[in-house]
Amino acid sequence: MEFLATLAIFAWVPIVILLCEKLPAQRAVILSFTVAWLFLPQTGYQFPGIPDLNKTSAASYGVLIAVFLYYARRFRFRENLLSFQIGWLDLPMLIWCVSPFVTSIVNGLGWYNGLSAVLTKTLTWGIPYFIGRIFLGNFTGLRQLAMGIFVGGLIYVPLCLFEVRMSPQLHRMVYGFHQGSFATTIRYGGFRPTVFMQTGLEVGMWMMAATLIGFWLWRTGVIKRLWGIPVSWLVAALLITFVLVKSTGAYIYLATGIGIFFAVKFFRTAVPVFLLSGLICSYLFFSAYTGALSSNQVISPLANIFNERRIESLEYRFKNENLLVDKVHERIIFGWGGWGRSQFVINEGERQKVVRDSLWIVAFSTYGTVGLVSVTASLLLPAVRFFGSRYRPASARSRRELAPATVLAVILVLYMVDCLINAMINPVFILASGGLSGLVLNRKKVAQLRGDRSSLTTLSPAGEGQYQSNN
Repeated sequence: MEFLATLAIFAWVPIVILLCEKLPAQRAVILSFTVAWLFLPQTGYQFPGIPDLNKTSAASYGVLIAVFLYYARRFRFRENLLSFQIGWLDLPMLIWCVSPFVTSIVNGLGWYNGLSAVLTKTLTWGIPYFIGRIFLGNFTGLRQLAMGIFVGGLIYVPLCLFEVRMSPQLHRMVYGFHQGSFATTIRYGGFRPTVFMQTGLEVGMWMMAATLIGFWLWRTGVIKRLWGIPVSWLVAALLITFVLVKSTGAYIYLATGIGIFFAVKFFRTAVPVFLLSGLICSYLFFSAYTGALSSNQVISPLANIFNERRIESLEYRFKNENLLVDKVHERIIFGWGGWGRSQFVINEGERQKVVRDSLWIVAFSTYGTVGLVSVTASLLLPAVRFFGSRYRPASARSRRELAPATVLAVILVLYMVDCLINAMINPVFILASGGLSGLVLNRKKVAQLRGDRSSLTTLSPAGEGQYQSNN
């Protein structure tokens, strides 16, 4: 059955190319990344000179080939709203993708190692971002992406319920092997489903996003029925399944997201988003540069909330992060580079390898300040800029055409919160980051082309790349 895993990974590239030929561009792009993330096996194949082929890169390879086969015209400069031009919001992602080369040179690892790391980073992060930037940078594209995540969550409902009852077995049943340690799936006297993802944490994050999207699109009236079923029933099914997924952190994210929505709707303010983004940046600054945060300061308030096992896990995480931060300060600008060089530290006179659990510490230890700032900005800035746009006043955010973009922006901020404790790279969320950047930059471009900023108060959700004014 492992042959099926190999077949699925290799076949997905031509399938994606076919999807891009037969379907509208936005739908093809969304299907390519979401289906790969939800259903492809957790395996990878190495090739000399190019990045590994896995469930994330398979979608990127396929879409990239399809772009040059069918959509190359979108890269040429035209007086058209969908023509692609690099904007200031794209700079963090560009820096994040090319920083491995500079890091490799500075650390004496050579140009080949640096170029290889750049290609891998570009395929994992850059391609999903810029595909979202090019194809999903309008209300229609973001609405379809939000619906794709919502429908993906609904499809996962019976699969999650099966594994809650029968234990995580689907990946083994379909592809012939377990994707991780079975011991990590046991939670609260039962099982935490993994389905076709690497861990239950990834499933929890996806189901959180799907539930949040369903809730907000239902509350704003964007969708009322799906497949002939009232959306309220579908959201209820998602919520029940989400609770059974047993992901404590995702519970907190969902509650935070709902709180943000009610603040936006009833108080007509995006302050909670700015406050949460500020807290993320403050945490990173104090943890990485000042040493003002200690494990006791963070863990003590949580001691009465989480069980002893979870507290011990947090203490272990903070201990490792502190050791890594101390070493990174020796090369704080560009970091230590790849091959796990930053993970070997001297602790109490002994050389040991420490564990990196969170995305921020991986970025900081490997690529230094440049890496940490660029990856944080690439996820946070599109969402913050969307909420702070003078063309989208907070009082209008609950309108139907804004609801999908709004919920995706909130999910991006919550995903960045998760990156403070986990290192899960989700290409669909990166796709959303690119789409939001495109939305913000395209609006500015529309204003420049039309020469009348005051008339551009809304973007039409009626069709791909179609805009309307108040004139």
